[in-house]
Amino acid sequence: MAGEERAGGDRSDETARPAREAPRVRRLDSATVDRIAAGEVVTRPARVVGELIDNALDAGASAVEVAVDGDGTDRIRVADDGRGMSRADARRAVERHATSKLAPDGDPVGVASLGFRGEALAAIADAARLELTTSDGDAVGTRVVVDGTRATGEDEGGDIDVADAGRARGTTVVVEDLFATRPARRESLAGAAAEFARVSSLVADYALANPGVAFALDHDGSTTLSTPGTGVTDALFGVYDRDTASRSTELAAGVDVGTDGGEPLSVDVAGALAYPSVTRASRDHVRVSVNGRPVRNDRLAAAVRAGYGRLIPDGREPVAAVDVAVPPARVDPNVHPAKREVGLRDADRVADAVESAVADALTGADLRRKGDVDTGIESALDPVGGEAGERPGTFAEADPVGVFRDLYLLVEAGDELLVVDGHAAHERVNYERLSRAFSDEPVPTAALDPPATVSLSADEAAAAEAHGDALDALGFEAEPFGGGTVRLRTVPAPFGRAADADAFRDALATLAGGESPRDAREALLADLACHPSLKRGEIGGLSRGEQRSLLDRLGECDRPYSCPHGRPTVLSVDEATFAAGFGRDR
Repeated sequence: MAGEERAGGDRSDETARPAREAPRVRRLDSATVDRIAAGEVVTRPARVVGELIDNALDAGASAVEVAVDGDGTDRIRVADDGRGMSRADARRAVERHATSKLAPDGDPVGVASLGFRGEALAAIADAARLELTTSDGDAVGTRVVVDGTRATGEDEGGDIDVADAGRARGTTVVVEDLFATRPARRESLAGAAAEFARVSSLVADYALANPGVAFALDHDGSTTLSTPGTGVTDALFGVYDRDTASRSTELAAGVDVGTDGGEPLSVDVAGALAYPSVTRASRDHVRVSVNGRPVRNDRLAAAVRAGYGRLIPDGREPVAAVDVAVPPARVDPNVHPAKREVGLRDADRVADAVESAVADALTGADLRRKGDVDTGIESALDPVGGEAGERPGTFAEADPVGVFRDLYLLVEAGDELLVVDGHAAHERVNYERLSRAFSDEPVPTAALDPPATVSLSADEAAAAEAHGDALDALGFEAEPFGGGTVRLRTVPAPFGRAADADAFRDALATLAGGESPRDAREALLADLACHPSLKRGEIGGLSRGEQRSLLDRLGECDRPYSCPHGRPTVLSVDEATFAAGFGRDR
């Protein structure tokens, strides 16, 4: 597996090898080096993990084990059962610009492997102590140790020690004391939980992009993610949970799209699509890969979401893992130093193929949803209040007179008939209560007896650990329960109504989204305010006194005429409108 320089230019299984084989790992010539984008810069532990996984997959591994201690700077271990390396290849693999994935004078565009620049192991060894143990099936394996923590001045990477080692076929790389000689880089890292959350999310990406490979991730001795390598539905189960996997459909389609130049082009689209009933608040759960490599590609991710069409409620995002296989010659993997982005030729045609394949796969699934009721009255009504929902008056003189469609309160207020969206009004009340509680006093909570068990994906579990204090401040008392689950002992209970597991997931997504603290807090409070608010089907059951209480509480709000998401809470029609409609003077 070793570095991008590891043995393996494709993923075919090599069982028969000649007695003496030419070296796989070769130094690139200077002209090819000059064509390659800026060399690998190891910026954080997750980058190290990603490079080593690339190497394992390129070596034809069927199982990859990742273990991380703390934030990853103490120790990272990645082991695979790939084809391994000979001693000569292992020694050369830690040199810069040495690779098995590209001919010395080869074209970096169109390379079939996940990594090829010949820099990963050398860059890692330059910033840490690296130990590589490998065997290509011979009786005696090889251990190569490079201690960059001992390097000084211009002695890059420290001394290289090579020795015999016992190992079954495959490669293990152990990285210790990462950034020990780079205190500024180490200090720039986030906390241990946040750095591990990056690692966890990345490993989950690889597991879903390569469902035929078994992945395992350990953190401080505990397994946090495990997939069996038996297909994408099982991978979805390992990354998320049984409920998500059981409510999903597999995607496998070949689409002939042709190139922009009119040449034939076939695109294979594969993966898993959770049903529209399984959603998240964050777009992070639309995972896209190209030829098995997880990438950030807004065009492809948008195509996946477009394939769901109107099946997903507004404000929610699907859970999907989609791999797009295109000929390597149509992909430039060298446009980003971290290889998280790729240049994709015929990008629009490929995206159209993805959207079509997703839509077709969802057509055959059981996606029945209740249609929204169209009351058709908003066009005759005007929103009350200013553009920002500020308060020009109160509801002191307002009198509830009825309920329409089990959602809208009909309220008489002087010369006007007010129509109050009960859910939006309750959202506003809850939001402002939460805002005050968040800044001045603890959020009202409700104890769950017995505690609720919530199954989390690996990256959600890592986020829960990283943002434990913030979750606690919002009223979620959660504790790890093993196997990717947490137990919720308390939840926010604004207005006496308890939040649910979806609110907890949304809180995790918002906190992990990397927004500014203020924006994250506002979005989080808006979501928390939504979940416990009165819904259609509940408002009609309110007594006249409870209706009056809701209006009073709404009138006490700073912005009573707008819900936290910006929609109006109150519409009005004045008496003159009725009079004109009925042909009366007034």
